[in-house]
Amino acid sequence: MTKIKAIFLSLILVFNFSSVSNSQNIPNSFADLAEKLMPSVVNISTTQTVVTRSNPFPNFQFPPGSPFGDMFKEFGTPQERQSSALGSGFIIDEKGILVTNNHVIEGAEDIVVQVNGEKKFKAKVIGADPLSDIAVLKIESKEKFLPVRFGDSDKARIGDWVIAIGNPFGLGGTVTSGIISARNRSIGLSRYEDYIQTDASINSGNSGGPLFDMSGNVIGINTAILGRSGNVGIGFSIPSNSAKIVIDQLIKFGETKRGWLGVRIQDVTKEIADVEKLDEPRGALVASVAPNSPSEKAGVKSGDIILEFNGEKIKQMKELPIIVARTEVGKKVKVKIWRNKKEIIKTITLGRLETSEDFKISEKKEELPKETLIENLKIKVRKLSDQDIKTRNLPNQTNGLVITSIEKDSPLTGSIEANSIILEAQKKKIRNVEDLNQALKQVLNSNQKTILLVIYNSQNQKRYIGVKLD
Repeated sequence: MTKIKAIFLSLILVFNFSSVSNSQNIPNSFADLAEKLMPSVVNISTTQTVVTRSNPFPNFQFPPGSPFGDMFKEFGTPQERQSSALGSGFIIDEKGILVTNNHVIEGAEDIVVQVNGEKKFKAKVIGADPLSDIAVLKIESKEKFLPVRFGDSDKARIGDWVIAIGNPFGLGGTVTSGIISARNRSIGLSRYEDYIQTDASINSGNSGGPLFDMSGNVIGINTAILGRSGNVGIGFSIPSNSAKIVIDQLIKFGETKRGWLGVRIQDVTKEIADVEKLDEPRGALVASVAPNSPSEKAGVKSGDIILEFNGEKIKQMKELPIIVARTEVGKKVKVKIWRNKKEIIKTITLGRLETSEDFKISEKKEELPKETLIENLKIKVRKLSDQDIKTRNLPNQTNGLVITSIEKDSPLTGSIEANSIILEAQKKKIRNVEDLNQALKQVLNSNQKTILLVIYNSQNQKRYIGVKLD
């Protein structure tokens, strides 16, 4: 009887596992889906002319890095050669409009698109955006092509099945499958990053190709792989919801028109959240506000913490630039801000994104003021001089203390670098060493034990730092 029970239980377990597998729609094959989608995925080849100069003195060899090598090359005979590159793309309109990565076609003189592994067509660039690494092309033909549809990338979940189709290593029409491994990844390639990570094999030549869900909708544009020696099981795709906004603008205007707030932001650390009496580290801390920017006109101030933008909660600092960039220029948006331990609402009319040039700091030397040791912070500081203001191109009325050295066991180690300027402590301006020591004394005599500093780092970027004192 016991043996019969065991067999019966085993059958129940097998039945249950089968039911779970079927309910999760684990595919037996990708063949039907791949057959349907492959005509819409194209191979892209580009050519450009590269000019090199031969060494006019071939019998003279110079070591690597020698200035003489470059100097003599200037006298060499110019030689032209054709450089080629391969990538992938996908058709989004029957008139032959297609999408790829900007880096696939950047600098190209000729672009040739091969459709379904057969016909080849010339193509021209409608618009390209290096910041998002997206380009839109138009096939020069009156033929009708088979487009694919965009899906909702926000609905894609970790563990969902996906397939990638592309042109790896020049091998056209290659299909790979896998799952979504992670969402909202940042890998340091661009200003706006919320990549979908997948373990579907993506190799050189897959760039610009589509990442499909199981309904055959494009939920991502394959754009990067981790590592330099080919695929290692980690690929990254631009989410379709972010890409579609850029693509629509490139088609309509030939360029992007991103929303612009005009603030420099940073993460809200636990220490800063404690000082500001915020329930948890969240939002984006405004480190500085650009003059005459939409934020300045709306009354946003340094030290504000942006909690919501246009109804969307900001959990992490990196989310804000992405949300702002995809918001229409000229739109009036409500921004929820944490200031002085309470929430306030500001209405901001968005401008268009502007990129500012970094200040170049000269290295002129001067006779520097006397250094002073700040024992509680284990740093040495000196008063900000007029020469500092001039050479670092700071506002004329800037006051503060320059950090000249930081001891290894300083509570500032890892948070602040030498040559940073302490501007404020506990929201009070610092003009001299006495001001800083007074602020430290006040914090040490309180129960909080965390001091809030406002600094310019060595690149003249304003930052807020929360420092826990012993």
